[in-house]
Amino acid sequence: MCYEDADVVAFLDIQPVNPGHVLVVPRTHYESLQDVPHGVAMHLFEVAMELAPVVKQVGRADGLNIVVNSGAAAGQDVFHYHVHVIPRQAKDGFDIPLPFPGSAMPDRTVLDATAVRIISAFRDPVAIRKRTERRTAVTDRRAPSSHK
Repeated sequence: MCYEDADVVAFLDIQPVNPGHVLVVPRTHYESLQDVPHGVAMHLFEVAMELAPVVKQVGRADGLNIVVNSGAAAGQDVFHYHVHVIPRQAKDGFDIPLPFPGSAMPDRTVLDATAVRIISAFRDPVAIRKRTERRTAVTDRRAPSSHK
């Protein structure tokens, strides 16, 4: 165990990319990103951000990834939502290639049309109500900064 508070625990991954690979996990079960209440998600990322420089230092890393796999198609294989904090070494063999080599660069009109669809869906009053409900359903659960 690397960190714990009332809502979150962080511990070392048993199959790490590199030594120091930490998982930040809510104590309450949520299957994927879309299930996590906004306040809990924000707290998980706050903890990940606080752990990140420590993990990088302890892992003697050249870089760092903070990764969420949400859903089987995205590589999630443990269906309890969690955030990976992964210390990275040059040429360690782990890769999340972006831009993805298999993707084609779309025409600008396709990008614009997709952006309009996202903006429209984002502004949808029903969707906004659902997002607001998710944000207000959980009280602010931030832990005090003095969790040494």
